[in-house]
Amino acid sequence: MSEADRIAELRALVAYHDERYYGLDDPEISDADYDALVRELHELEARHPELPATDSPTQRPGHAATTAFAPVVHALPMTSLANAMDRSELEAWGDRLVRALGDAPVRFVCELKIDGLAVSIRYERGRYMQAATRGDGQVGEDVTANVATVSAVPAELHRVAGDHPAVLEVRGEIFMPLASFERLNAAAEATGDKRFVNPRNAAAGSLRQKDPAVTARRDLALWAYQLGEVQGGPAFNSHLETLDYLRSLGLPVNPEIRALDSLDDVLAFCAHWQEHRHSVGYEIDGVVVKVDDLAQREQLGFTSRAPRWAIAYKFPPEERTTLLRDIQVS
Repeated sequence: MSEADRIAELRALVAYHDERYYGLDDPEISDADYDALVRELHELEARHPELPATDSPTQRPGHAATTAFAPVVHALPMTSLANAMDRSELEAWGDRLVRALGDAPVRFVCELKIDGLAVSIRYERGRYMQAATRGDGQVGEDVTANVATVSAVPAELHRVAGDHPAVLEVRGEIFMPLASFERLNAAAEATGDKRFVNPRNAAAGSLRQKDPAVTARRDLALWAYQLGEVQGGPAFNSHLETLDYLRSLGLPVNPEIRALDSLDDVLAFCAHWQEHRHSVGYEIDGVVVKVDDLAQREQLGFTSRAPRWAIAYKFPPEERTTLLRDIQVS
């Protein structure tokens, strides 16, 4: 098979598994196998820039919104993250930062990579107004009624100094705690219903219920991790300041977030959580590493699909269930 043919095959495979994962919440392969497919496709496309890639799934940060929910156009795109699969790739990312920033010191913020569903939650004058999935990064699905049933999502934000911003968009991860996942599958087994594959797909399936009352019974949770669109809010200099602000408003922010001043410390943080990934009550599959300084983020900018100032360090898979070359589109 030529590399051009393999590129075409991989594009079809990735698009197929995107639909299974994002559209149907029913994956057929493991995350590790999927990541390897995407990685191979990236490498082949880089070797063959002459082959058009406009319609390639590598150019999209997510999946097109389904027709089951009304579309929501994101005021600011919800981009995906580039991945680092091992120490050398994380170090290479750090080296690129040093070159781009002219040897300026860099402070990193490390966050656990929650295995859930990315959402955008819009508040106006402190009141909950809308929630949407990431979708393809430009257009998501309107899940306002469903997210409103998540107890961690406040209907009204706490009041801090001054008035609430006219618009405050909170980005975060909706997830299903492991205890809730176990209860859900135990109930499914008792009634003879299909069990969910993992907590991520249980969370996604629960959030996309047409009846919000079903979502309310699924015991979903939220970690807020980023600001999106803000109109009339306070000025910030660092990512940590934005997280403190989110906490002050009554939004849940993960307590394991750490600020670190060297890439060696970042690597140690990643190694620690790789070893202790089962010590928390929710699934994590890596660590997200971000540049803390917002001015440095502006300087670094974005690629066509991801910020240069952040990367996801992915934990190695705990088991491999599929031989990649044997995966076929059915």
